[in-house]
Amino acid sequence: MIKLNKLTKVYRTDEIESTALNEVTFDIQQGEFVSIMGPSGCGKSTLLNILGMLDKPESGSYEFLGNEVGHLNEKGRSDVRKKNIGFIFQNFNLIDELTVFENIELPLLYNKINASERKQQVNALMEKIGIAHRANHFPQQLSGGQQQRVAVARALITKPPLILADEPTGNLDSSHGNEVMELMCELHEAGTTIVMVTHSSHDASYSGRIINLLDGQIVSEKQNKLAQAAV
Repeated sequence: MIKLNKLTKVYRTDEIESTALNEVTFDIQQGEFVSIMGPSGCGKSTLLNILGMLDKPESGSYEFLGNEVGHLNEKGRSDVRKKNIGFIFQNFNLIDELTVFENIELPLLYNKINASERKQQVNALMEKIGIAHRANHFPQQLSGGQQQRVAVARALITKPPLILADEPTGNLDSSHGNEVMELMCELHEAGTTIVMVTHSSHDASYSGRIINLLDGQIVSEKQNKLAQAAV
């Protein structure tokens, strides 16, 4: 699904030049659950932004679903992103003025899905995620765990083959965090490819492979045999 070859990202100002990613190379197969770990400033978020086509590399190649996408223009990246990638963020990024139903429905509106089909898809997904009873509530009326479930549902509503998660339990207590990670495992078991940036070794233990970054380079990779055996 994903092939990176010597991917490099450099940030420049008038005074300094900083290499965020330095010739990063790895593959991710369809259906994998991969965690990316490392200290703050190691390049994790930069890598996730490039994988999500929110940014593009300085050099190297990024193949996604068999096509080179790393150096597409902004519109090209946007088109691929909207069709194929769902995002889950630490801060939920829900719209306070919209209900749970409306927040989840939003990507379908952008994709110009008709109203009856939107209603059917959103209702079915809310039942699956366990938040149907909160459909008419607003984000501020939900617990943190419920808000993240809404964010997960919104990421899934277009049935993307790839989910990118940036510290998805970072703002949750351990109980709600475990609920979200169990939900992520259910998605993985159903065949969704997940790439997750995390500081938490506990959260990373749910994934099948862990990639460690330091100073923009991969310093280690390891398979999580316990997680793989559970799938």
